[in-house]
Amino acid sequence: MSLAYDSIIIGAGQAGPSLAGRLTSAGRRVALIERKLLGGTCVNTGCTPTKAMVASAYAAHLALRAGDFGVCLNGEVHIDFKAVKARRDAIVANSRNGLERWLRSMPNCTVYHSAARFLSAHEIQVGSETLTSPEIFINVGGRPAIPDLPGIDHVPYLTSTTLLALETLPAHLIVVGGSYVGLEFAQMFRRFGSEVTVVEMGDYLVRHEDEDVSRAVLEILEAEGIRFRLGAKCISLAGSGEHVSVGVSCRDGEPAVDGSHVLLAMGRTPNTDDLGLSEARINTDEHGFIVVDDQLRTNVEGIWALGDCNGKGAFTHTSYNDFEIVAANLLDNDPRRVSDRIQVHALYIDPPLGQIGLTETEVRRSGRPALIGVRPMTKVNRAVEKGESLGFMKVLVDAETRLVLGASILGTGGDEAVHSILDTMYAKAPYTTIQRAVHIHPTVSELIPTMLGTLKPLV
Repeated sequence: MSLAYDSIIIGAGQAGPSLAGRLTSAGRRVALIERKLLGGTCVNTGCTPTKAMVASAYAAHLALRAGDFGVCLNGEVHIDFKAVKARRDAIVANSRNGLERWLRSMPNCTVYHSAARFLSAHEIQVGSETLTSPEIFINVGGRPAIPDLPGIDHVPYLTSTTLLALETLPAHLIVVGGSYVGLEFAQMFRRFGSEVTVVEMGDYLVRHEDEDVSRAVLEILEAEGIRFRLGAKCISLAGSGEHVSVGVSCRDGEPAVDGSHVLLAMGRTPNTDDLGLSEARINTDEHGFIVVDDQLRTNVEGIWALGDCNGKGAFTHTSYNDFEIVAANLLDNDPRRVSDRIQVHALYIDPPLGQIGLTETEVRRSGRPALIGVRPMTKVNRAVEKGESLGFMKVLVDAETRLVLGASILGTGGDEAVHSILDTMYAKAPYTTIQRAVHIHPTVSELIPTMLGTLKPLV
């Protein structure tokens, strides 16, 4: 015997619950299936817990710098890691519980806490039950990738998920992977008092960014006492007494780094391997991501894939936008597409990086005539007044159309200030729209028009 629904949603990450809300409001009877925790990666092991810990790390860093602001503290700054963890967990629980209350109160929505597996294109096994629907939405997210490193089966290691279960601070955390997740944790734990070494296979950090951004990030983190081993072409793991040893092959330095804990931060993989996608004849690529078109439809009629599992984005904001695209097409007769969105992301070290559109490297590679403007944060009054003047801002403009091509702001408030440029890009307005705007003083955003007034040819 099977239970019939109008719509089935597999996964309760960022796209799933909001889609359930729209579908039930439209009169559909919906089954929402989640095998683990409601809220997915962002709420439970991603944005919410890590940014809560970043905030605690920032408070510790600011306390240590109190004298720079004329503030005298008696005694040493002490990190109560259990209190940090308790604060984080309370924020996560509040978010997850609020989501569950919303879903449980949603008319015509049934929540299943179990694993889902396709029996055929429109049959899903959930525990001992079989659910059927003409519409199925896959929103199963992803998890940290575990690379096949020599010695990995013989040494305990952490991922961005399991690290959150730590009860005590690592004495020396070795982070394998010098990109967004790895650097966020590296700075965080350094500010908590751990020794930190980052091991990166490439010759520079955050390889998707421009080299000047990478160099500035390296300088910022080195100044806080984080050590780096770049160009580590042959990474391996081994035991070293009670410690972990990470083997590297670099141009200089010791051949291995010994530490108390190792964090593997080397990408993510989609949670698609146990869904029975082959039973539904749903196509995936060589990495396990579900292949979708510009409106997130799979190759099978009536099945969509949203969020991290479709390879179209790896962020909360792209997952939520996936929900908006699907709902607009299904319910609003509004033909929205993935290709409508401008690529945006952030690196949440302190100061943060906000990056939108094309990088300078990509603009140069395109060969189009372009203009560039750069301003160091030392010439941004707001940053100087806050004592946080590290970094710089950069914008690129098409020399012929005067449309903004992209921008990077590495500096205090950069993850927020960059949105004024982004909105202009979505409006397809010329850069002079911002250049002639009057922004509030003193802010970081007010220097964006000034920077645009200094544009020069990109040579």
